[in-house]
Amino acid sequence: MLNIYKSDSIMKPRTLLPLALSLLAATATANVHAQDVPTLLKAADKFRMSADNLQVDTLINVQNADGSPDKERRYKVFAQAGRKSLVLMQSPAEAGQKVLMLGDDFWLLMPNSQRPLRITPMQKLLGDASTGDIATMSWAEDYTGKLVGEEACAAPAANPAAVASIAASAAQAPTCLHLSLNATRKGVTYQRIELWLGKARHEPVRADLYVLSDKLAKQARFVMDKATTPTTVTEMVLTDQVSNHKTTHVRYLNRQERVVPPEWLNPMFLVRNPPLE
Repeated sequence: MLNIYKSDSIMKPRTLLPLALSLLAATATANVHAQDVPTLLKAADKFRMSADNLQVDTLINVQNADGSPDKERRYKVFAQAGRKSLVLMQSPAEAGQKVLMLGDDFWLLMPNSQRPLRITPMQKLLGDASTGDIATMSWAEDYTGKLVGEEACAAPAANPAAVASIAASAAQAPTCLHLSLNATRKGVTYQRIELWLGKARHEPVRADLYVLSDKLAKQARFVMDKATTPTTVTEMVLTDQVSNHKTTHVRYLNRQERVVPPEWLNPMFLVRNPPLE
């Protein structure tokens, strides 16, 4: 009996040691993943916004389900540090209109009105593109979350018929990091985002965008300038399969560093001085 007792006593720590090491490794991995999310989001943001203060010339066009063109509009976006943006609408149908974003506050300024109109970031611009889609370009400032894991970078289907084709090609797709993000403030366009980033360079690949009710509002696919060595997002493709099956292309024609005059970010100045370059 004495020998049996000693044998059991010796085996117990040996049995528990691998389990303890496994638990420590899992905890360490979870902590690393939690700490890595802000870093990953900052890296992803650089592909969309290369500087804190930018002028981004933007073209939005909508395509019907059969690929035929629907509508097209041009915008000049001044994305500034501190969650501030000014959008100048440049197409004849919207000439003189502006959207100003200051933190959680959005205003629409009409050319013949002396009163700024309060709007939400979900206010539609054209197709599935909303004001928040082009006025806000930072995930790191507005979201926190967790790293879900590594998955194939399969793009969302543009139409229901493409689902089978995408599923078949998922095995050949490169590996992405899947992040599940939640908004840190109420004034953002989407309260939850499921985001897929490239594993090697952390460029944005695609996203599922959810509104406050946790309803899937739309899906986004990000087009890069280079397939193998991406440096910047050239286009965001938005789809909403529930409503109209149309595809909205948000194309970034040009980016350049620019700090706008402080008065341009004042709604009362904007209504008194409608002409801006």
